[in-house]
Amino acid sequence: MKRATLRAFLGLGCVALGAGAVRGSGDSEPLWAYGYLTPPVPGAKAGSQTPPPTSRNLWTTEPPEEQIQPRHVEGSLASYSKVDIRDGGNVADWFPGDHSPMSSVIAHGPASLGKTSWGCAFCHLPTGKGRPENAPVVGQPVAYFLRQLQDFRNDARTSADPRKPNTPLMAGLAKAMSDDEMKEAAEYFGAMKWTPWTRVVETDWVPKTRIEGNLFLPAERERTEAIAGRIIEVPEDARQSEGLRSPRSGFIAYVPVGSIKKGENLVTTGGVSVVDGKIVPGKTLACAGCHGADLMGLVDVPGIAGRSPSYLVRQIYDLQQGTRRGKSSPLMLPVVANLTTADMVAIAAYVTSFVPPSAPTLR
Repeated sequence: MKRATLRAFLGLGCVALGAGAVRGSGDSEPLWAYGYLTPPVPGAKAGSQTPPPTSRNLWTTEPPEEQIQPRHVEGSLASYSKVDIRDGGNVADWFPGDHSPMSSVIAHGPASLGKTSWGCAFCHLPTGKGRPENAPVVGQPVAYFLRQLQDFRNDARTSADPRKPNTPLMAGLAKAMSDDEMKEAAEYFGAMKWTPWTRVVETDWVPKTRIEGNLFLPAERERTEAIAGRIIEVPEDARQSEGLRSPRSGFIAYVPVGSIKKGENLVTTGGVSVVDGKIVPGKTLACAGCHGADLMGLVDVPGIAGRSPSYLVRQIYDLQQGTRRGKSSPLMLPVVANLTTADMVAIAAYVTSFVPPSAPTLR
């Protein structure tokens, strides 16, 4: 299907949903994708968009000597303390040779915010690969990146779970950025090449976890907890990833057994099946029509291959619930309208596991 025809089809599908229609399968929120165990209280509101001031103060929960002790990451010549690592206004850069030089907005954040500014690379990492609780922005088309910043600036991109703290933080940062800073950030991350970052493992059992800052961290090595239809995404090495924020230490995504195959059908055919020799249309559309045959994005459409499955499920659910409502969102509404949470899990499992033949090797 040609892209213009596809866009027209999607637009008609959106009209069919009806303005203000309640979308979705009736499934409850995939809480694990947002980093929570319990639903939000009725009427919960999103947090403040005013970025909190970054701080180099010592925490009272840890001995001072632990916080100022120099830390090291294997393969890096750099040295940072815990105080340095958690300073969002001065991003620690373990491997400066892995990326082009960071400009001020990447390393320190929007100039207009002064001491309350947070560098783009603090959350998304200097390599742009991000973490499950935020977005993997590496290699995304500049036009798409800029549109998302505008959506945040205009309050057109919010979270279906109002407790998600980094969504209003992004809105506040986007509103503080100049147009030049937006372009600078988009071109910095857009120029980078995507490489695999998340290893997908099908399993019935996962390690018990704890949640810190909407990120699941393994509490034990053994897999003793039923996966129960979820995706549980944890660091390959919690110390390297969470403690040191190393941009070379990736993630493991545990997904239900059979989800990759189910997801492949949904992603490649829209969920088409054959019953009694007859082709039965699927509940969605094949992703390649917009995201490209390699799922690496086209023009102003984002790449999705290999991205965090937690992030992918959040975006599908946000679109379905109408909290992500930018200019391009209407094109996605009929695509996601009929998906169940199990469908979202399957799609994310397959898309994250999909590595285009031309992709570099995992690091």
